[in-house]
Amino acid sequence: MYDIIVIGGGPAGLTAALYALRANKSVLVLEKAAFGGQITYSPKVENIPGQAAISGNDFSAALVDQVIELGAELEPAEVTAVRDGGESKTVVTEDGEYTAKAVIIATGAKHRRLGLQNEENLVGRGISFCAVCDGAFYQGKTVGVVGGGNSALQEAILLSELAEKVIIVQNLEYLTGERRLQDFVAQKANIELMLGWVVKEYKGESELEGIVAESISGEKREIPLDGLFVAIGLEPQNSAFENVMALDGYGYAVSDESCVTKTAGIFVAGDCRTKKIRQVTTAAADGAVAALAACDYIDGR
Repeated sequence: MYDIIVIGGGPAGLTAALYALRANKSVLVLEKAAFGGQITYSPKVENIPGQAAISGNDFSAALVDQVIELGAELEPAEVTAVRDGGESKTVVTEDGEYTAKAVIIATGAKHRRLGLQNEENLVGRGISFCAVCDGAFYQGKTVGVVGGGNSALQEAILLSELAEKVIIVQNLEYLTGERRLQDFVAQKANIELMLGWVVKEYKGESELEGIVAESISGEKREIPLDGLFVAIGLEPQNSAFENVMALDGYGYAVSDESCVTKTAGIFVAGDCRTKKIRQVTTAAADGAVAALAACDYIDGR
């Protein structure tokens, strides 16, 4: 029986573990992929307080080392279900079951990929999902943005202040983002629209060199690019937990800044919950809030 089981080993989950450990709680962290989360794909991170610049991998490694030093147990395992037993919670994985007094769900939200060959290898090597995080690397260069919704248009507008040229590639013949954002895009002389085009191929083996796109009429174009920002939505990883926490229409856990769920003793933190801003700092903040709430729950406060 652990005091707290944390599901998800990204910044939210690891920060939750850190705060729980400092409160003298026993903690198990379960992660189905790589400990550290999606930030490990970022070659350079410049928006973490106290760090002028650090690679996402180095940041994650330091956070992992910190929680291990404090006594956390880390296990690679995919969680398939959580059962509420009142004073105890059962976390079911493909390899077995664990019990705890409280559970913190911090499974994050995965950026949707295009599903093209060599995509995973090029993430962090020209393919990015966050202009706020990585836009500065493309000062004076040519970049592409895939998508036509609010997120894609916001990315393109931000990038237009940094890059020499921004090309928006949208599979529909029209943009789907808010009219206000479309108007901003129309005012930017260095933003080019490719409406009715689909990215079919990435060029480059170890680093992105460009894309091959195809129009709805069958025309193909090879477009050299220094970087490509994929903004076609997020996929929260919450389907296994809908019995213990309410989900909104997009699959995000319904919770506010308190990080509580509909089930006593089960908390949620980070990008997998309903929130406006999804950044490493807000994920870490959620982790702290959820951990302290879980400690209060265990201690009966």
